[in-house]
Amino acid sequence: MSGGLEAVLAEASSPLWTQRVRAGRELAPYADVPEAGDVLLGLLLDVEDTAVTRQTAEALARAGTAAAVRLIALALAEADDNQADWLHTGVHDALLGSDGVRDVVAAACGELARDQDEAVRRGAAEISAWTEDTRGAALGHGDLTRPS
Repeated sequence: MSGGLEAVLAEASSPLWTQRVRAGRELAPYADVPEAGDVLLGLLLDVEDTAVTRQTAEALARAGTAAAVRLIALALAEADDNQADWLHTGVHDALLGSDGVRDVVAAACGELARDQDEAVRRGAAEISAWTEDTRGAALGHGDLTRPS
């Protein structure tokens, strides 16, 4: 692991929410690295500041890899209602950013639908529904509320 990545991993435990947000953004491309994945999951479930949850979810959705979306799905399984709402908001922000993000997240959800972990499959199904919600919004119709 490079020194730069180690520094970002350390920043993720900062008492400053702004540093944790920055760490989430910078670590998102490394979601497939076990040490980064563990830290990212913690940032998604940050109990001190919802901005960390929201912006880490957005960064992971923009990364769009199966590893990144898997972390969001795992976080959904552990999240309380408030955290789940902010996870949804972060993913929603990324999905509305461009069709490309929506398509890669949907593809990752399709891949995760066959994951061995049931919590990942459930979370991926929920995220997949979000991609459909934003597809309808992009066409001028559809409800953007979090599915129940």
